[in-house]
Amino acid sequence: MKIQINTDNNVRVSEAFSDKLDKVISNKLDRFSEHITRLEIYLSDINGHKPGVMDKKCIIEARPQGKPPVAVSATGNNYELAVKGATEKLNIKLSTLLSKMKTH
Repeated sequence: MKIQINTDNNVRVSEAFSDKLDKVISNKLDRFSEHITRLEIYLSDINGHKPGVMDKKCIIEARPQGKPPVAVSATGNNYELAVKGATEKLNIKLSTLLSKMKTH
């Protein structure tokens, strides 16, 4: 499972933080690794350079093998919380998708 991190013009992600995000996401979604070819993470700041509450957004798009992409999003006070929220949502969504695939 390949993980690709994309950001908007207002976000700068260090390599250390990128590695941390890779580990968090890999740990949470490891059980789906044989079913997913790629994960694309999009980080953005909703308010741009202005300060705000719950203005960090994370969208995760998963590409399951042989299925259309699945996307979830979450916001948080910082990017780590936004990524964790989106990862939890994706975990639920992929569990549902894979259980439906097994029953058919």
